[in-house]
Amino acid sequence: MSGPLALVLYAGRLPALSGAPRGLDAPALHSPSKGITVSERTLVFVKPDGVRRGLVGEIVSRFEAKGLRIVTLSMRTLDPETADVHYAEHVAKAWYPEMRDFITSGPIVAMVLEGDQAVEVARLMVGATDARKAAPGTIRGDLANSNRENLVHASDSPESAKREIDIFFAGV
Repeated sequence: MSGPLALVLYAGRLPALSGAPRGLDAPALHSPSKGITVSERTLVFVKPDGVRRGLVGEIVSRFEAKGLRIVTLSMRTLDPETADVHYAEHVAKAWYPEMRDFITSGPIVAMVLEGDQAVEVARLMVGATDARKAAPGTIRGDLANSNRENLVHASDSPESAKREIDIFFAGV
């Protein structure tokens, strides 16, 4: 199998294609006592529009090329209940039912990425939520043209990352 569907499950303990080891138990990159940022984890997922358009490989490769490591990755279709938990702060908003229909409309590819300031780095790479306003060079700026169908989700803070990782990959 090739293409985005070949990415159904990535076990973080497998060696990387480049030969560098990757693992769920990877140690911090640097000691905080030396004033260097410790490795951080974030949740990113390719939304149904990105999977449908065959952009999973393109999106994942951008994160890897930037130096973020894949800890774990899986393809799944969100059920409405999980969508509600993930987007809890938006459930009462008028636009949420349409968003929920979209995010549960097909498979997503969810992953935990790790690296120096992973949350901030991933958010900068993803670009503005409204892809029509996202800067060129960002994932949304280069590949999307919609506010709702904007290809990718990335945690917006270390606290959100922890909460979201627990929703998608309990125990990682």
